[in-house]
Amino acid sequence: MKDILAQLESRRETARQGGGQRRIDAQHAKGKLTARERIDLLLDEGSFEEFDMFVAHRCTDFGMAEDRPAGDGVVTGWGTINGRQVYVFSQDFTVMGGSVSETHGAKICKIMDMAIQNGAPVIGINDSGGARIQEGVASLAAYGEVFQRNVTASGVVPQISLIMGPCAGGAVYSPAMTDFIFMVKDSSYMFVTGPDVVKTVTNEVVTAEELGGASTHTRKSSVADGAFENDVEALAETRRLIDFLPLNNREKAPVRPFFDDPGRIDKSLDTLIPDNPNQPYDMKELITKIADEGDFFEIQAAFAANIITGFIRLEGQSVGVVANQPTVLAGCLDIDASRKAARFVRFCDAFEIPILTLVDVPGFLPGTGQEYGGVIKHGAKLLFAYAEATVPKVTVLTRKTYGGAYVVMASKHLRADFNYAWPTAEVAVMGAKGAVEILYRSELGDKDKIASRVKDYEDRFANPFVAAEKGFIDEVIMPSSTRRRICRAFASLRTKKLANPWKKHDNIPL
Repeated sequence: MKDILAQLESRRETARQGGGQRRIDAQHAKGKLTARERIDLLLDEGSFEEFDMFVAHRCTDFGMAEDRPAGDGVVTGWGTINGRQVYVFSQDFTVMGGSVSETHGAKICKIMDMAIQNGAPVIGINDSGGARIQEGVASLAAYGEVFQRNVTASGVVPQISLIMGPCAGGAVYSPAMTDFIFMVKDSSYMFVTGPDVVKTVTNEVVTAEELGGASTHTRKSSVADGAFENDVEALAETRRLIDFLPLNNREKAPVRPFFDDPGRIDKSLDTLIPDNPNQPYDMKELITKIADEGDFFEIQAAFAANIITGFIRLEGQSVGVVANQPTVLAGCLDIDASRKAARFVRFCDAFEIPILTLVDVPGFLPGTGQEYGGVIKHGAKLLFAYAEATVPKVTVLTRKTYGGAYVVMASKHLRADFNYAWPTAEVAVMGAKGAVEILYRSELGDKDKIASRVKDYEDRFANPFVAAEKGFIDEVIMPSSTRRRICRAFASLRTKKLANPWKKHDNIPL
């Protein structure tokens, strides 16, 4: 018996070593942790239960029969994050470059199937050289099986991808279908075709970092939702994100202890809006001042900064925030902002996370670049997402909301439950100057007359009361009482029940 137990422990130790000490040292030399070290940091101490430690590939071509490492380049299993169950797979770059084989893919599929069946999030740690060339189409088939499960799991359990090394070719499509992608600066990259292929086909000379590094995907492409300095920070922030999310689409997000008074009044908010209507202010100040303990987890902070998305807690409950940012492009909606916010709203709705919308929007960004890029279709994505969402929706207008952008930003007409406005808010088709130039075109030569017309228009529309008179605004509130009012609003909506008509699925304007 002792011999058998010793043999088991010996096999386990060999499997834990992955590609051996030399390759582990090479991984550390690049500033990267090993697959198992990453899992240890991500999960609660001692909670990891591993599956398929001894699985080996079945390939016999190209001399592969002589090299059959245990685990086949990916560590899979489940554990807990702050006591809540998650499934995880972590690709091991020390074993054949983390390349994906038929059995490697089968290991990932097994835990994804279990995650869907048991209703728990999937966290994938990607660090792979791509498909294992020796296995040919069997490797590609493994990717296809994983992709199918990404689609099946979408909207059922949260899926998070951590890119902690190379991720190229077909491998990028699995993370692309997950809910959140985090990257590590200077050690991770994603692209469909690498720099060498790009140079051959298009003659462009570009580095891997420029083509698909963390900066590219968080600032330009919007493929990634966040970039962190190193593996440790990325794993710590993933633990923090999981705390905001439910385990699956049938459960609510966890309620955390809070030490912040829901009725807290913040007098500084009464002076947040500048007297000059063209002067910007930082909407993040409002977000942190109404959140429990000022805690805000921002999503896609570096992309389309004219709109802010992320999670806060109110009375310990998770709330998704979408907010115009006046300090960037005056808070205009454009193609990028619309796509960013629409995806976030749809995620929140899929997982029953209430949505708070903070509005200060002068309209959609004008210009040929926007029109040629399809701002109509992209803007419609955000409108569609808000209109489709059945979760509790609370909207606060802080300063201005003009034209179509007023309707799009969670207006009463898109089934928002509570629509509050600050006294500084104005709801109109357009700003006073533009409106007067259209309404009184014949008087444009008379500056005094035009100035008088502008003042009349502002007196009529530069306040929230016209919209309030029509019932489009439920209440005009004091800025200082915003936290108290929205906490009470969301508390009253905890038993909300709303369903859309039956359909196989909608046809969002992609």
